Amino acid sequence: MALNKNALIRYRTIDKCLQNRQRRWTLNDLITACSAALYEYEGKEMKVSKRTVQLDIQMMRSDKLGYNAPIEVYERKYYRYEEEDFSITDIPLTGIDMDVLTESVEMLKQFKDFSLFNELNGVIQKLEDKVYREKNQQSPIIHIDKNEYLKGLEHLDTLYQAILKQIVLTIAYQSFSAREPQDFFFHAYILKEFNNRWFVIGKRDHETRVMTLALDRIIDIKPAFAETYRKEEFDADAFYRHTYGVTVLTDKQLKKIELWVDPHNAPYVLTKPFHHSQQLLERYPDHSIRIELHLHLNLELERLILGFGDAIEVLSPPRLRKRVQARLKRAYENYEADDSVNEGVQ
Repeated sequence: MALNKNALIRYRTIDKCLQNRQRRWTLNDLITACSAALYEYEGKEMKVSKRTVQLDIQMMRSDKLGYNAPIEVYERKYYRYEEEDFSITDIPLTGIDMDVLTESVEMLKQFKDFSLFNELNGVIQKLEDKVYREKNQQSPIIHIDKNEYLKGLEHLDTLYQAILKQIVLTIAYQSFSAREPQDFFFHAYILKEFNNRWFVIGKRDHETRVMTLALDRIIDIKPAFAETYRKEEFDADAFYRHTYGVTVLTDKQLKKIELWVDPHNAPYVLTKPFHHSQQLLERYPDHSIRIELHLHLNLELERLILGFGDAIEVLSPPRLRKRVQARLKRAYENYEADDSVNEGVQ
C-alpha cells in the first residue's frame, strides 16, 4: 500500500501524542497536533479534517500497515494507547516486509558485477544485514566506521545540492594556518571522503587552480544565486590518478617510489595495495618484498608510510627517504626525552 508523506507525518504525530499519558487527548487535540506538525514540515497551513484523523486512527488500529495499534477511547471522549509502552516506531518488519526485502536484495545482487552498480555493493550488504537481524533477532553483523561528531558534516547536503544544481557558493573558510577566515565565491565540482574526513573540490571565482577545502574548516556557507556557475568538465578519476589521499600536486612532485616491506606486513600490502600504480618488483627469501608506486610526494603518503613504523623502508627517491628518516628520528628523540623524564621522576 502506497503511503504519502503527509499521512506518515500524521501517523507519527498521533503516535507521539498517545505516548504522552500525562495529557488527555481529544479528537480535536489530535487534529490540532497533526495540523501543527504538517505546518512545521511543509512550511504552510494545511487543514486536517476530523474525518481524516478518524481514518488515520482506524488505519493505525488495523494490520494493513502492520501497526495493530491498541488505541482505545475512554470516558467516551479521550484517546490513548491501552499498552503504556506501545509505539508504532517499535513495530518489527512484518513477514511480507521481510519477503519483499529479501527479494529486493536478491534482485540487486544480480547487478553487483556491473560497473554501473559497483556503489550498490555496500547498500546490498546493509540490506542483507537488516534482513538477517529481523529474522534472527540478533545484533548487527556489519558495523560502519563513522564519526558522528566530525565538524562540517552539516554542510554536506548544501554542497551536494549546489553541485547537483550548479549553484555558486559564498564560503567563509579558515585553514589551520590562517588567523582569520576568508570569504570567496566557490564553484564546487565534487565531494570526496578520505580517512573519515570530507572535502569539497572546486575553484574560486576567476581562478584556474583546483582547490580542495576540508568541510571541518568551513565557517559558513551560503548560496550565491546572483553569480553564474562556471560549468567545466571535471574528471575526478583523472584528477586523482597519481595521488594517494586528497592533496594533488604538480607533475614535478610525481615520482617513482620504491619501498621495502617486512615479511609480516607484505601479505597485507599485496592484498590491499596502497594505490592502483603499485607493482611488485621483488620477493626476497625471507618473504619481505620490494614494491614500486608512481605517486605525488604529498603529506598523506608520508603519513601512510610512517604509520607502518619499522615495517616499511623508503628506498627511493632520496628526498622522500630523508623526510621519513628525519621524522622517525624526531619521534625516537621524543621517546628518549620521555624516558629521561620518567627516570627522573622515579
